[in-house]
Amino acid sequence: MPDQNPEQIERAVREVLGSLSGDLTTTEISLLGELEALGREVARAKSEIAALRVDDINDRHIPTATDELDAVVEHTATATNEILDVCEGLEKLQTKLPAEHADALGVAVTRIYEACSFQDITGQRITKVVSALKVIEQRVSDVTRRFGTTESQPAPEPEVAITPETEGRALANGPQLPTAASSQADIDRLLASFD
Repeated sequence: MPDQNPEQIERAVREVLGSLSGDLTTTEISLLGELEALGREVARAKSEIAALRVDDINDRHIPTATDELDAVVEHTATATNEILDVCEGLEKLQTKLPAEHADALGVAVTRIYEACSFQDITGQRITKVVSALKVIEQRVSDVTRRFGTTESQPAPEPEVAITPETEGRALANGPQLPTAASSQADIDRLLASFD
């Protein structure tokens, strides 16, 4: 069905009802009012969907979120491997300690090994979140394709509250993805500029 605006729907309903013989009954007038209200509601819903800026969600927000989650998995794996390497070193030291201390160290190292299972569990949970994000991305894309604006009808600009960003807020952006992070050379240059 071609994309129709509320005025076209209203005109079509009026033509159909006007073609009926005689005056409109109360029921027909009520039906016309309901159809007009329905047409306005459909137009409002389409406008809201168009204002979602799905391209931003699909092209920027979801990929950024999945990249951040991938970075969490990578950093967690790196930290876990470092912990496990240190534990292996402690196990080598264990043979050089008196028995009572060696046993205590052995128990502690075993507990650390067991605790490192968090890395696998974290990876599994993050994989589930990434999968959910991809499902959301696909569904939003499907809804937009079905009900979004046409080429001749640009999407309205969303209303975004602009809050001034302080220098501290601009600098406090948390850990960066490896591709976006400052290099050590950049940091050294920044620190040298304060001298």
